[in-house]
Amino acid sequence: MQTLKLTQIGNSVGVILPKEVLARLKLVKGDTVYVTDTPGGVALTPYDPSFDEQLELGREFMREYKDTFRALAK
Repeated sequence: MQTLKLTQIGNSVGVILPKEVLARLKLVKGDTVYVTDTPGGVALTPYDPSFDEQLELGREFMREYKDTFRALAK
């Protein structure tokens, strides 16, 4: 666990992420991160949580029409 301090950045307050954390999250300057609520607090992630929902809907669609996709693939 690392302790990070809030710092003034212009008119906002932010957290500076150490390069080790950036490397672990595979982030570079300019990337977007998402903050989501979890039972244990909040999570910071580079992955859009709504994308997971969309991906699952696509998977359900493909499962439902798998026979049609197989026929089209021939």
